[in-house]
Parts: sequence; C-alpha cells; structure tokens
Amino acid sequence: MTHPRPAAVVVLAAGEGTRMRSATPKVLHALAGRTMLGHALAAGRALDPQRLAVVVRHERDRVAAHALELDPQALIADQDDVPGTGRAVQCALGVLDAAVHAASAHDGHDADQVEGAVVVLAGDIPLLDGDTLAELLAAHVADGNAVTVLTTEVADPTGYGRVLREPGTGEVLGVVEHKDADDEQRAVREINSSVYVFDAAVLRGAFGRLGRDNAQGEVYLTDVLAIARSDGGAVRALRVDDPVLVEGVNDRVQLATLGAEMNRRIVADWMLAGVTVVDPATTWVDADVELEQDVTLLPGTQLHGRTRVAAGAVVGPDSTLTDVVVEAGAHVVRSHATQARIGAQAVVGPFSYLRPGTSLGADGKIGAFVETKNATIGDHSKVPHLSYVGDAEIGEHTNIGAATIFVNYDGVTKHRTTIGSHVRIGSDNALVAPVTIGDGAYTGAGSVIRRDVHPGALGINTAPQRTIDRWVLRRRPGTPSAEAAAAALGDEDEAPLSPQARAELARAQEAGPPSDPRDPSAPSTEGR
Repeated sequence: MTHPRPAAVVVLAAGEGTRMRSATPKVLHALAGRTMLGHALAAGRALDPQRLAVVVRHERDRVAAHALELDPQALIADQDDVPGTGRAVQCALGVLDAAVHAASAHDGHDADQVEGAVVVLAGDIPLLDGDTLAELLAAHVADGNAVTVLTTEVADPTGYGRVLREPGTGEVLGVVEHKDADDEQRAVREINSSVYVFDAAVLRGAFGRLGRDNAQGEVYLTDVLAIARSDGGAVRALRVDDPVLVEGVNDRVQLATLGAEMNRRIVADWMLAGVTVVDPATTWVDADVELEQDVTLLPGTQLHGRTRVAAGAVVGPDSTLTDVVVEAGAHVVRSHATQARIGAQAVVGPFSYLRPGTSLGADGKIGAFVETKNATIGDHSKVPHLSYVGDAEIGEHTNIGAATIFVNYDGVTKHRTTIGSHVRIGSDNALVAPVTIGDGAYTGAGSVIRRDVHPGALGINTAPQRTIDRWVLRRRPGTPSAEAAAAALGDEDEAPLSPQARAELARAQEAGPPSDPRDPSAPSTEGR
C-alpha cells in the first residue's frame, strides 16, 4: 500500500495509567508479545515517517529506555509539569523542530522546523494498525486539511470525547471531552479516537492559544480542532467501522479483552493464509510470530516472541515455544522451548524442555522428560528419554541412552562435553565435563565417564556386582519379602547355599546385628 510520507509521528506515552493499579507504566503492559508502546511504534513506523518522537513523563526512564530498545531512531520528548495532551504534543514538536534544525545545520540547509503532516496517536491503542493510519494520512493530504481526526461510533461512549459536527454539512466543529459535555453532547455516539493528523504550522499556531479552562484543568489537544476551524482551516474526520481498532486500554480488564480479540484476529489471519489451527480458542500466537503454509497448530499451543514455524511442521498439543525456529516437517508435542532451533523432520517430546542455546539437527529426537541447554545435537542423533544434556556438542547418528546426565557444572565453572558421530552412550551414564567421546565409541550402562574415550573404544567403569544369598531371610524375617523368598526357595533349611553365601553368612553371624537399625548393606529403595 502506497501512502504519503509524514514529516513526523508523535506517540503519546506520558500517562501514569492509575486504573491499571500497577507499578508498571500502562504503556509497558503487553499483549500478543508486544507492549502497548511496541504496538504503537510498529503502527507509526509503518508510515515511514521522517522522524518519530515518543512523549514520556511517568516512569520516564523506563518508558524511554523501552522505546529506544524497540526503535533506536526514536526521539524522546519530556513532558513538563503542565498536564494534558496538548502540552505533550507541544513538547514533542519542540524536540522535532530541534532535530530538524540540527540535521539542516549538519547538511548545510536552512530548515529549522518541522513542515508538513504530523501524525499523533496515543500509546494505549494496541489494535491500531499501519494501514488504518495510512488511510487517515492519505485522506488528510488529499483533502488539504488542517486537521484530520480518526473517529468511530460506539454503543456506549461514556468517558470518550464526542465529535461535534455542523448540522446539515456534517463538517467537524470540534471535540468536547466527556467531563465538559452537556447532556445533548453526551448523547452523541461518535467518539474521538485520540488519533490525528495535523499540519505542523497549524499546531504551532494553535499552541499559544490553548488554555486549561476545563473540568480537568489540562491543556487539551482537541482544542486545536476548533482553533484550526476558526482560522479557516479544513477540519475533517475519517470514521472507521470497526471500533475495536481504536479502543484504548485503561485497566486490566480491557487489556485482557483486547488481548483476546487481538489473538483471535491474528489466528484467523494465519488460518486464511493456509495454517491449520485445530482449536483457535486455545491457541495463542504473538504478533511477531511467522508461520508458513501447511503448519498445523494443535490445541493448547502458544507461540511467543519471534518464533518461526516452517511448512509441514506440527506443534502441539499443549506446547509453548518462545523465540524458537521449527524447521519443515518437525513435530513438537507437549513441550516447552525457548530460544532453540528444531531441525527439519525432527521430533521433540512429549514433556521435553529445550532451554536457550539448544539446536536439534534434522531427523533428530529429543524425547520424553529430556532437558537440554546450550547443546548442539547433530542430524539423526537422539536423546530419547529421561536425560539432561547441558553445554554439549553431539555429532550425527549418535544415541544417548536413557537417564544420562551431562555433568557440566563444578560449582564454579561450566564445562563442555563433546561427543562424536555414531556414538552409543549407555543408559544411566554420568558424563563429567570436560570430556570428549570420539567417533564410533561406546560407553557401558551405569558408567561415570570422567576421562576421554577414544574413537571406537568402550568406556566403562562399573564395579562388580555382589550377591548375598538369603540376606532377606536373615535381616528382614517376618516381612512379606522374607515370606515370598522362603516360598520361592522351598524349605530354607534344606536350600543349598553357595560357598560365597556360606562365607557371608558366617561373617554376619560373627558380627551380630548392626548397631544402626537400618542395615548399611541393605539395598536402597530411594528414587524408585
């Protein structure tokens, strides 16, 4: 969509938002993965303005820092103690004029102030989009207006400024705030959206005539409309049919309501673009997520941040991905992942936890109850179940046995484990980093691997097993276990004992019962 380029966009973000009842400034509350200020900046930048300014006051440093994090080219305008949107825009215009003057001096030009269209929008209208702003700007330029205001009609206009029109012609006379309106004016259902396009010269000429003689004692930006009209300028309105586009957020109920509506629209747009969403009511997709055709999202799926999902991939059910890349044909089921990459045709889950820095190769697998962090797992390699893989490099076609732990932290420093390709790690291994296991190597089940294993070697350090016959009969007489053992052995007096068992029995009889009622030779049942 082509549109005129505005001289400037001004985002109003100075308010405290007391009805949010929060230590967080209102414009920093988020929905669909962006703060409300983030949504406003995205809409404003869609117009490709020559300059963009954000007006701040309440929690000035937090709001300004967030604005610059999202948009490093933004100008920060500090509103002083004079309250009201009119004063806010006046402060912004001063900063914009100063920026124009500085740039002109640097380039050898004579311009010292903003000239042309200035778009002003509130920072708490999260569903307002760039297309709507572009339509407003195009109407302003085409009609040669002094001011163009974006309006809509609502069933209950309580709290909103009312748009007053001249009977017969329908031309805009001005806007009256709810607290200043009389009963007849309050019956008007067309409301001001707090989104405008002004000619910069009109703004500059009106600022000196704005007063505070109103119910709130503030400098109203809306008073510029009546002043511009009295000066002979054209003041017109563009009315949108969808009130939600310009609905503001004043409390957490409205935040949740608009968040759900935004999500509904995002999900619907993706379905129209070729994504299968089995249950839209339980599927949440942030504004910056990207999905390709033939992606399938199963119930209970949440895609946050800048997650990317490629064609043919299936996510869900009950999966949450944040800033994750899922490549073509992969399947993620009942898992949680953050800042990870899942390769083509790979399988994750169920009940997997992929922490930042995880990269799973094509046709790989991270299975049930596996946690990974800062780990690269090569193509066709598998960590099927019950394991922790941290600070590791795993080659291709390697299998990590069940219940394997990558011991990466010595209490002070993190260390890495490197495993080659075509390696077979036995079940219940502890790999104590730093350690390297070469290509084609094996490790035995139950091993603690502390030293490097050369390519093709077997690493094993398990102790020989001891078996003490009739231990239960002697040490746990009268228990169900002893009774079961006696039944299995037949007549215990006639049951033969091995030489090893006879020696163990003799030593036990000489030593007598242990002083600790819990026999230290008893097998542990912990962790079962």
